[in-house]
Amino acid sequence: MSDNFTDFEFNSTTQPVAAAVAPGYNFPALIFGILLIIVIIGGNVLVCLSVYMEKALKTTTNYFIVSLAVADLLLAVLVLPLFVFAEFQGGVWSLNMMLCDGLMSMDVMLCTASIFNLCAISVDRFIAVSIPLNYNRKHVDQRQIILLSGTWLIALAVASPVMLGINNIPHRDPTECKLEDDNYVIYSSVCSFFIPCPIMLLLYFGMFQGLKRWEEARKAKLRNSIQTCRKLQHAAAAAAMPTSGTIPGPLPMPLPRIIERDLAQARLGLEDTDDYLQPDCPPFPSAYRERISSVPSISYQQRPPQKRKRAKINGRERKAMRVLPVVVGCFLFCWTPFFVVHTTRALCATCYIPQALISTVTWLGYVNSALNPIIYTVFNTEFRKFFKKSLHSFSCC
Repeated sequence: MSDNFTDFEFNSTTQPVAAAVAPGYNFPALIFGILLIIVIIGGNVLVCLSVYMEKALKTTTNYFIVSLAVADLLLAVLVLPLFVFAEFQGGVWSLNMMLCDGLMSMDVMLCTASIFNLCAISVDRFIAVSIPLNYNRKHVDQRQIILLSGTWLIALAVASPVMLGINNIPHRDPTECKLEDDNYVIYSSVCSFFIPCPIMLLLYFGMFQGLKRWEEARKAKLRNSIQTCRKLQHAAAAAAMPTSGTIPGPLPMPLPRIIERDLAQARLGLEDTDDYLQPDCPPFPSAYRERISSVPSISYQQRPPQKRKRAKINGRERKAMRVLPVVVGCFLFCWTPFFVVHTTRALCATCYIPQALISTVTWLGYVNSALNPIIYTVFNTEFRKFFKKSLHSFSCC
């Protein structure tokens, strides 16, 4: 959310003086900016297409990720071209001031939308872990629609003062494109970053604590199920054996498939899938096959699939939960320097902050829009498969 696209010259007393003319063209900034725009557009378009086309990615969490990708796409289309153009001209704004105000409005709104999309994701995940029975995993329900709509309405509200003309003050320097009101810089920074980010981190802490408790309860239930099943099956097998016969060896009784699946996942660290894993118990010895044919099979009544899925956190959700902290961590790494620098600049009018530092933290913030698709590709198998397939099809054409 850049608030200053200008460069400075320095006199002998090292005091910054606004440059009246561009000192020269910045070709590295132009090349890097064009590449950044291409990467942001390409990566985030693939994110949107993957959720739209792949059934495995049609989860409520990924709909929030699509909203975040849309914010990054709009940033690359509406903000970055003008920012790169100003950087190419040495940081001097040479376009219409009304266009500058539009740029500032979109910059504030889209950066705020990105932050509040991440905050909405944290709220949604916290609800999914805290009250899984009341969480709709198949379709976006009213609560999630309110969260998605609220992120964009809040972003619009934060940016509305610029849209309504707070930036249009008399005697503006036409070579600078920035937020003119320092009080608004502080207000927007607090609303867009310093309030939602701590809330988001607290929600993620609560979510992972709840997920940890859920995993512990799941393992305890699995152990109890296995012990009960083994006792019942061995008792049934013992009842079927002749009293005078000798047992050729321990009977490797198979567990029900649902317990074998959970046992394999707990042992190997596998994720839940829609298909049950086959039991890995060895076959019965031939000496037992005829003798236990009369043993009635032990059946376990399972709840309907819909209820069972609503009562637990499935594997795809756990995958998404592992990706989200990385997304949030990268976002904080990229945007915290920007908000700290620009808030300090607004609070301390006499403090000297080098223009090179302002430009660096602004670029770093915009780079974040290109990182999210890369994170999804590295940490999520479904996204990675779709990206590879799409890039392969594109290269073949």
